[in-house]
Amino acid sequence: MALSEHEQRLLDQLEQQLHADDPKFAHSMASSTSRSMSTRRIVIGSLVTIAGVAVLLLGIWNQFIPVGVAGFLVMGAGVYYATSKTRLDGAAPNSGKGAKASSSAGGGFLSSLEEKWDERKRDQT
Repeated sequence: MALSEHEQRLLDQLEQQLHADDPKFAHSMASSTSRSMSTRRIVIGSLVTIAGVAVLLLGIWNQFIPVGVAGFLVMGAGVYYATSKTRLDGAAPNSGKGAKASSSAGGGFLSSLEEKWDERKRDQT
């Protein structure tokens, strides 16, 4: 469903506001994400998960609890590996300072959006 001209203008204004308030965040959202799902990880994780289920069933069939628990852990590790995302750029995760700075910038952005929303509501009535 296409946006009307008015909605498109509002969306453009919001995008410009985002670029002005937090250019780093806007750039990260515009480009492809630095973390993405890998088909290779999904396949390997799925195979490990299947192996974990097999070990779990083997432990249940032999009534040997440690083997069943180990199978469950292998199964969980396979699911975790398959669903976790890889970092493409190899950079280290952000420190606490970066996270605090982005959250404070986000608060300013949201408050300015709320002010503009209230102003538009007042203009319509």
